[in-house]
Amino acid sequence: MCDLRLTAWQDPRRRSEPFGPPFYGLTPRANRTILICSRDPSRRGAGQTDGMNLRLLNRSDLPTVMAFKDLVGWNQSLLDWERFLKLNPAGCFACEIGGAVIGIVTTLMYSDGIGCIGTLLVAPSYRRQGIGVSLFKNAVEHLEARGADTLRLITPPLGKSMFEKLGFVAEYEIERWVLHRETVPSPGPIRAPLPDFEKILNADREVFGADRSELLRSLHADAPDFTLATELEGEVIGYALGRGGSSADQLGPWVAWDQPTARELLDEFLRRSGRDTLFVDCPRSNEMARELLLSKGFRISRPLLCMTRGSKAHFGHPELFCSILGPEFA
Repeated sequence: MCDLRLTAWQDPRRRSEPFGPPFYGLTPRANRTILICSRDPSRRGAGQTDGMNLRLLNRSDLPTVMAFKDLVGWNQSLLDWERFLKLNPAGCFACEIGGAVIGIVTTLMYSDGIGCIGTLLVAPSYRRQGIGVSLFKNAVEHLEARGADTLRLITPPLGKSMFEKLGFVAEYEIERWVLHRETVPSPGPIRAPLPDFEKILNADREVFGADRSELLRSLHADAPDFTLATELEGEVIGYALGRGGSSADQLGPWVAWDQPTARELLDEFLRRSGRDTLFVDCPRSNEMARELLLSKGFRISRPLLCMTRGSKAHFGHPELFCSILGPEFA
């Protein structure tokens, strides 16, 4: 018999176990049945059966996914989950027992053979039964089948040793910064001309190290007021996008070549957001951005770690990121 460890991606303050399932599970083809086994039957959730069906995630599952997400305090909105389904419908998977969805995983594929393992979530009563293991394995095999030779994910630090055993290496540390505003200014009229979005996409290809234009276009379409850019002599020297989450507005990506540009973009995002809670996921090595966030009243909420596996263990220019897009987009 086997005893497969299951974990789900969530705030470490809500966790009692390390993050990071190993690679075991199914191939990414059709609906399959998984047999879940455990040395100790008493660890099973009440009413759990052995047969689990793995299938593609679809839009009708999203109310259940949103309920799971709320249980662990994540910030994704319904638009974010729809974004995953639109950008990679064949790479989002659901596990169900008795017709009820009890776990999901999402993936994204970028250019140059780079794949992102995004959200992995399992219903609390079904954890530690091998479900997350199978979902994670399926996500990896899907990305590799699409030509990914480099995988990237973002994990709490507790998952570091687990993923190192699986061939992942730490790329850089990230901190989730949070601002709670007692008084929220009313967003004023936006007088600035619309930025040249193609220039933003070109700059992001260089900084991120791969083409993720589809993703950024989706973000811009949903929240165009958060799309910002600064130019010098016709060249982009800073840009930012944002999105509205279920509990906070989130700034990211936020990229700047110098501190005045970074400050200008941050100030404009704060002015345009009408929310009392704001999130920024800042690389820990970016002292310029950290100083700006502290000066605006942001405080560190939790640490994260970007890890990669494959031929491009380090790519792009992460030192230019004041904030990444978000853990679910790696």
